[in-house]
Amino acid sequence: MITNTALEYKGNLFPSKVVSYEHEGDSISFNTDNNVILKVTILRDSLIRFRFTTKGYFSNDFSYAIDKSQLHGYNFLNVSEEENHFEIRTSKVKCKIKKADLRLSIYDLNDFLILEDELGFHWEESYEYGGNIVKMSKSSKDGECFYGLGDKATQMNLKGKRVENFATDQYAYHKDQEPLYKVVPFYIGLHNKQSYGIFFDNTFRTFFDFCQERRNVTSFWSEGGEMNYYFVYGPQMQDVVTTYTDLTGKPELPPLWVLGYHQCKWSYYPESKVKEITSKFRELKIPCDAIYLDIDYMDGFRCFTWNKDYFPDPKKMVAELAEDGFKTIVIIDPGIKIDKNYWVYQEGLEKDYFCKRADGPYMKGKVWPGECNFPDYTNPVVREWWAGLFKELISDIGVKGVWNDMNEPAVMEVPNKTFPMDVRHFYDGNPCSHRKAHNIYGTQMARATYHGVKRFVYPKRPFVITRSAYSGAQRYTSSWTGDNVATWEHLWIANIQVQRMSISGMGFTGSDIGGFAEQPTGELYARWIQLGVFHPFCRTHSSGDHGNQEPWAFDEEVINITRKFVSLRYQLLPYLYTMFWQYIEEGIPMLKPLVYYDQDDTQTHYRNDEFIFGNHILVCPILEPNAVGRRMYIPRGEWYNYWTNEFAIGGREVWVDSKFDEIPVFVKAGSIIPKYPVQQYVGELEFDELVLDYYFKIGKEKSEVYEDAQDGYDYKKGRFSFLSFRTIGKEKELIIQLHKEGKYETPYGKYKINFIGLPFKVTEVEIDNEKIEFSAVDFELNHFLIVEKGFNELHIVGE
Repeated sequence: MITNTALEYKGNLFPSKVVSYEHEGDSISFNTDNNVILKVTILRDSLIRFRFTTKGYFSNDFSYAIDKSQLHGYNFLNVSEEENHFEIRTSKVKCKIKKADLRLSIYDLNDFLILEDELGFHWEESYEYGGNIVKMSKSSKDGECFYGLGDKATQMNLKGKRVENFATDQYAYHKDQEPLYKVVPFYIGLHNKQSYGIFFDNTFRTFFDFCQERRNVTSFWSEGGEMNYYFVYGPQMQDVVTTYTDLTGKPELPPLWVLGYHQCKWSYYPESKVKEITSKFRELKIPCDAIYLDIDYMDGFRCFTWNKDYFPDPKKMVAELAEDGFKTIVIIDPGIKIDKNYWVYQEGLEKDYFCKRADGPYMKGKVWPGECNFPDYTNPVVREWWAGLFKELISDIGVKGVWNDMNEPAVMEVPNKTFPMDVRHFYDGNPCSHRKAHNIYGTQMARATYHGVKRFVYPKRPFVITRSAYSGAQRYTSSWTGDNVATWEHLWIANIQVQRMSISGMGFTGSDIGGFAEQPTGELYARWIQLGVFHPFCRTHSSGDHGNQEPWAFDEEVINITRKFVSLRYQLLPYLYTMFWQYIEEGIPMLKPLVYYDQDDTQTHYRNDEFIFGNHILVCPILEPNAVGRRMYIPRGEWYNYWTNEFAIGGREVWVDSKFDEIPVFVKAGSIIPKYPVQQYVGELEFDELVLDYYFKIGKEKSEVYEDAQDGYDYKKGRFSFLSFRTIGKEKELIIQLHKEGKYETPYGKYKINFIGLPFKVTEVEIDNEKIEFSAVDFELNHFLIVEKGFNELHIVGE
C-alpha cells in the first residue's frame, strides 16, 4: 500500500476534455477542465506553434532562439467546431484537435495525414526541482525517416536513435556519443515523399527518441519548462529547412577572407613561432588567410591580456602578419581568473556581473587560469560590458576575429563538467536556474562577443566562432565540431556532422581538419583536407600534445595534395561566396545531404557520405585508408566527373576510381562554375577576367554568381553584383542568357568561358544578336571564349 502522497500522485498526467476555446487574431486557445491550455498560433500557412501550460495561465513568452526581426503572416485561416474535434485550416494544412484530450493531427489539404499524436502532450511533476517534466509522443509512419538535431556524431538518418541535448565539453568524443557541444532541438521527418519539421524550443535538457523505445512512436521531452514546439510543413525538405532557418535567423555575410583556409594549433607561441608558420605557408605556396592564437598568448590565461614574454609587441606583430595577408584570430574563454590585480575581474566584481549560486556567493570553478568567476551573459548589461572589452584587441591591436571556447560552459575537475544546476541567471528579465540557462550560455557569450567585434572592426565585417551553441546562434557566429580525434572514424563523423549542421540552420560550420586529439598519418590528413575544403568553415586545428599538424609535418606528397585542394578552394571562392549569399538571403543550406537534394529517391534516405556543395557540385570523400577509389551514389540527373570531364548518368551506385590526390567530385550538367585565379590570400591579386566553367546539358539550367567589395557593408546599400545565368542546350546549339542585379561593378572586365562536353563543332558565335569573329581552329583546340562582361545573350551554333 502506498502511503506517501508524493509517490501516490507521481506519474504521467494528461489533459482532460476541452471546456472552452477563444480565437483572437492568429491564435486559438483551448481550455480544459483540468487547467491545461493549448495555444495554437499560425505564424505562416505552413508554420504553426503549439504551446501548452498546465497551470491555467502562461508564463512570460520569451525565446533566445527566435529571430524577432522576421515578419510572419498567413494567407488564410479558418477555425471550425465539429462534433468531436476542432479544425484549424490554413492555405497549406489543416489541424484537428480532439475535444476529449487535446490530441492533435495534421493533414495536407488532400487529407493526407502528415503527423499525429500518439499519447500527445503529457507531463510529470518534478518533485526535486518544481515545475513539470513535459513530454510529447507522436505516431511514426512505416518507413518514416528522421534528420537534423544539429551536432550529432551518428548516422544521418536518426531512425532507431535516442539523443540528448545538453551542451557538454566532450573531449575526444566517439561515434554515437551523447551529448555533445551544441543543442539544436529541431528535426525533420520524411514519409511518403512528404517532409515536415518539429522545433522544440525548450532550453532545459531535452531528449528525442526516434522509434528506439517503441517501434512506431517518436517522442521528445524536457526536464523542465514548457511544451512549446513549432510544426513546419514542407512538403519538400528544402521548404522545411528554409522556414526553420527563417524562424531562428540567418547570419550576415562574412568577409570573403573568412571563407579562405585557416591554420590553428594549441598553441602557436612565441611570436617567432607564429611567423615561422606563416612564412612557411608563403614559401610553400599553400594559400592561407588566418592564423589563430590559442590560450598561451595570454598572461596566465587571463582573457584580454597578452603574455609579453611571448608577444612583446602584439600590435606590431599583428600588423606585420597583415602585411603578408594573414588575419589574426584570438581565443577568448568565459572563465575570468579570480585575481584582485586583474582589471577584467575587478570590473566584473565591482559591477556584480558574475553568475551566483542560489544562496548568494559567486559561482566559482576551475578552468585554464585556475579558479574563475563567470559572467552572466543572459544579462543584457553584462553583454554590453563584455562587448566593450574587445576595444583594445580589435581597435588598437588589429585582431580580426574572436574564437569563443569552453563556453558550454566547461568547468574542470567537477563530475558533471559544468556549473552546478542551482546557479542563477538573469535570463533577460526572466530569472532562472542554470537548468534553464545552461544550453544557451555559449550562444549568449557568442552574441556579446559578436556585438563587440562588430562594433570595433567596423566598417569591416566581424568574424566570431563558437564551440557551444543553441538554435539561433547562427545569427551571431560560426562554429566547429569541437575536440575530435585523428582517426578514420572521426573523418566519417566530421562529414556527417557538418552536413547535419547545415540542414539544422547552422550552415557556417567545419571540423578540426586532421583531428584535434592524437596524431593523423599523412594519408589521413590528406583525406581530411580533401573533405575540409568543401566545408563552409575550413581550418586545421590540433592539440600541441600530439605533435605537429601543419601540411609540411608529413611528406612532400601530402604538401602537394594540400596545396592542390586548398588552391581549388581559393579558385572556388566566388562559388562559395554565392552559396553563402543564398544562405543568408533565402535560408538555403550551403551543404545539402542527398536526401535534401532528392527526397523522392528512396536511395538517398540512408546515404551518409555524399553531399551537394552549393547547388551544382557533388562531393564524396574517401573515408578509409589505402583506397584507390570507392563506391558512391550519384543522384538522379546528369553529371560530369570534375577531374576527367567524363559524363555520368545519375540515379545509381557506381565505382569511381580515385587517386591519392583526388576524391570523387562531380559537377551537375548545365551548370556554370565561377572561378578566381589562385591567390595566397584574399585580395593578393588583381585580375581582369572571371573564369566560368560551363558543363553542357541538353535542356535548361540556372546558375548564379554573387560578388561585392568582399568586405564592408556597401552590399546592404545595393552595391553588389548578382549574375543569373540561364543556359539552354540543344543538339547543335547553346544559348547562355545573363541577367545582372546590383550596383557593384566588378574590377575585372571579361569572362573566360570554358566549354566542357560540347557535342558539336562550333561554327558561329553571336553576342547580343551580333556575330563575332572567332578562330574555329583555336576554339577546337582550347574550348573557351573570352567575352566582355555585361552581355545579355551568348548564342553558339554548331554542326
